[in-house]
Amino acid sequence: MEKENEYFERWMCHRDVLHDILDLIGNEYIDYKPWKDAFSLGAMAIHIAVSSNTFVQSIKDGQFTLPSSSNQFETMDDIRNIVREYTEKTKSTFKILSDSDLNQQLVFNQFTASGKMWLNNMIDHEIHHKGQLFTYARLIGIEKLPFFIIQPPKQ
Repeated sequence: MEKENEYFERWMCHRDVLHDILDLIGNEYIDYKPWKDAFSLGAMAIHIAVSSNTFVQSIKDGQFTLPSSSNQFETMDDIRNIVREYTEKTKSTFKILSDSDLNQQLVFNQFTASGKMWLNNMIDHEIHHKGQLFTYARLIGIEKLPFFIIQPPKQ
């Protein structure tokens, strides 16, 4: 269980910052896209939350299943609530992952790897898109952003 806690703590250091970023963004930027085919700011936030939950739930289930629900939103409060809901779902599933879940082999997009590798992939995927949200936030004029990760307490 120690390894699962390390993954969980590493993920939460990033997820908490995602919540902090979203708290800084107003409704007028919900549809902001830095280029035509980019995710909108709101869709990017939802994508992060849903994808991470999908990875963790798939590792627990022993097979990848893509999400089937649509997460409609009209306001930043809707987005923040959806992200918080998925954070809680993901936390609950994360906490019941076992060593056998992390060691089992799973196939995703024709790639086969252990649950551990997919969990690392999930965290890296979240970091990648959270970095994009940092860029979106800068482009819409937010000057004071949190550090990219929650730091351990100072001594």
